[in-house]
Amino acid sequence: MDLHTKLPDVGVTIFTVMSRLAAEHGAINLSQGFPDFDVNPELFELIGKYLAMGKNQYAPMQGVPELREKISRKSGEIYGARYDPLDEITVTAGATEALFAAVMAVVKRGDEVIIFEPAYDSYTPAIVLAGGTPVPLRMTFPGYSIDWDEVRDAITPRTRMMILNSPHNPTGAILEERDAAALIDIVSGTSIVILSDEVYEHIIYDGARHESMARYPELAARSFVVSSFGKTYHATGWKIGYCCAPRALSAELQKVHQYLTFAVNTPIQYALAEFVDRAGEYMELPRFYQRKRDLYLELMAGSRFRPVQSRGTYFQIMDYSAITDEGDVAFARRLTTEHGVAAIPTSVFYRHGDDHRVLRFCFAKRDETLREAAGLLCRI
Repeated sequence: MDLHTKLPDVGVTIFTVMSRLAAEHGAINLSQGFPDFDVNPELFELIGKYLAMGKNQYAPMQGVPELREKISRKSGEIYGARYDPLDEITVTAGATEALFAAVMAVVKRGDEVIIFEPAYDSYTPAIVLAGGTPVPLRMTFPGYSIDWDEVRDAITPRTRMMILNSPHNPTGAILEERDAAALIDIVSGTSIVILSDEVYEHIIYDGARHESMARYPELAARSFVVSSFGKTYHATGWKIGYCCAPRALSAELQKVHQYLTFAVNTPIQYALAEFVDRAGEYMELPRFYQRKRDLYLELMAGSRFRPVQSRGTYFQIMDYSAITDEGDVAFARRLTTEHGVAAIPTSVFYRHGDDHRVLRFCFAKRDETLREAAGLLCRI
């Protein structure tokens, strides 16, 4: 069969590659971003409760009403933005589906979409499949901040969307209030839509505040705001996320969503709707993960790796230039096969493979996992 691929530059994701390599060599997997500890048992019990109650058929396409109401209430309490649960909130099959549906909903052939590199690897394929053109702008290194003058210069009459990610994967950087002010100034008077990937919204450190697009009416009015229950409740395998957006944007996203998945796991939605009321679960996340970040850094202090500040997410960028001058992909593979620890090379998140000799490590692990991994890394 003569098959013409729509994504000629796309192969298996680096997460799959490194996790497979880790499994093959029995390495500690600090590459793919998932916890190795379990979900709160109360949430398990709630799922069992709703399974037994017969909540096992299709949920409404937009999501279970009770869950959408709780999402609306939570957004209002935290960000001051109360989205209408009837038609401004969509529950999706993970945040990745929400991101894809948002791009497909508004980006047309010939449109340009600004992304910031290193960029999470699902953004560009979605843009290309929609017929759009990715316009990558580099974040500064090593601070991983956005040059807003460069953003202003990159905007053209064809700019349709800008994709932001804070807290940022893979770098751990965050947007600040001054970034929001600059963004408001740049998009004012334009028809640019913002797609804001905020899946790590509750995992932010050192007393910083998450600057959600939902906090700013000028930005919320033009933004898809995407979040993830999987990241918040240590249940990445459940693949349940959601998108909050104004009525007109939500209507377009739901046109795509209904033909991607139509509806999301019903009993888990009901369980989450009840569990969201336990605000302590997500309010505790900054302290919980900051302790793990600080433990990991303490354990790595005697190594030849050097940290780049992580202000959010459960990832830590480490500079290995004092160890070797080999490229990050080659070193990540050798680290896995020879030293027993898997990490993610960051050059794969750049269009031109920019290689700063840094790797991304996931510290969403049990303390004993971090101690074992750090012990191996400190021997290098």
